[in-house]
Amino acid sequence: MNFSAIWTRIKQHPLSRVGPGLVTGVADDDPSGIVTYSQAGAAFGFNMLWTMPFAYPLMSTIQVLCARIGRVTGRGLAANMKVAFPPGVLIALVLMLLTANVLNIAADIAAMGEVAQLVTGINWHIMTGVFVLLTLALQILIPYRHYVFFLKWLSLSLLAYGAVLFTVHVPWGEVVWSTFFPTIVWNADSAAVVVGVFGTTISPYLFFWQASQEVEDMNLLHENSLLKDGEIEVKAELRRIQWDTWSGMLYSNVAAYCIILATAVTLHATGVHDIDTAAQAASALRPLAGEFAFLLFALGILGVGLMGVPVLAGSAAYALSEVFGWRSSLEDSATQAGKFYSIIALSVLIALAIQYSPISPMKALFWSAVINGVVAVPLMVAIMVLSSKTSVMGPYVATLSMKLFGWAATGFMAMAAIYLFVA
Repeated sequence: MNFSAIWTRIKQHPLSRVGPGLVTGVADDDPSGIVTYSQAGAAFGFNMLWTMPFAYPLMSTIQVLCARIGRVTGRGLAANMKVAFPPGVLIALVLMLLTANVLNIAADIAAMGEVAQLVTGINWHIMTGVFVLLTLALQILIPYRHYVFFLKWLSLSLLAYGAVLFTVHVPWGEVVWSTFFPTIVWNADSAAVVVGVFGTTISPYLFFWQASQEVEDMNLLHENSLLKDGEIEVKAELRRIQWDTWSGMLYSNVAAYCIILATAVTLHATGVHDIDTAAQAASALRPLAGEFAFLLFALGILGVGLMGVPVLAGSAAYALSEVFGWRSSLEDSATQAGKFYSIIALSVLIALAIQYSPISPMKALFWSAVINGVVAVPLMVAIMVLSSKTSVMGPYVATLSMKLFGWAATGFMAMAAIYLFVA
């Protein structure tokens, strides 16, 4: 079989036809998210497993609403938010999103560089530069229709965290009980971990990315916005969005659950209760769970990092470009959408520069979490308002169940943001 036939066979694989929900879900488990989940498992063992099934419907509902807004209107989230916010407020929110994303990218590429050094022995600064150049080249030089295809296959890297569990002993009875009946002593430490877990699970950059990917796919297939389609086509598309997003978020949350569980049965069980970096989590697994578990965990970090960094940079570029009316599409060339790609390049290069500054990657991660916590609440309020307005969504406004779960997620994130300031 020649290469052309193999390539055709790969592109016909069902995974290639999965929508934006899968890429968005996997990007949520970026290296900085892995640090948060690892710390939850190391510090509290099985007693933080409940956060994933609790977060799942809240996260999925918000992402479904973002996808519906993009697909129904044919415009990205920021373009639609122009009708909900005064220009100054929207620009301020998007600039805060950009700042948080740059700091998050800095933490992610630092984690990738450190883990790559553990695996290859090559200096982590060199490996960080390699990853930055690779992600920029992929985003800028490869059209969206090919680029997103590779992102979907990279999503398989999350399977590494499920595979880790086959290398260690897991007391499943205790795991199931603790998932639904955890023993938690509520104090500043446990509350901080819960806020961190939900902050990294329901993140603003995911809102913009998923809405924009629905628009990218719509334009790629030369389809109309749903407001211009017939009833049969609309119902099929809304069902597809529902299935795609809920399944993508399930994959993401199961992987996060596996990370918490893997670190709980290894690190927490042996007295390692404090994890500061993804590399530290991976190296700590080596003497406890063996070389194979270490390699699986490390390769998972590198795989999701190659997805998370482009999504972080791309989401900010979509948002800022839509605010100012700039052309914004990963399908366009750099000459066609120069300002859009400039934002992507600057985001990643500034994040790279942070590696050589006095700012530590962990401080960058902390401040990105703080800014995300502040930005998420007004953005989620705007999403709820937009998805309920017939002037925006026509007859395809959010259902009652979507409103209930969406406002519950917004309220929970508001309490988390308040806690960040009080703490």
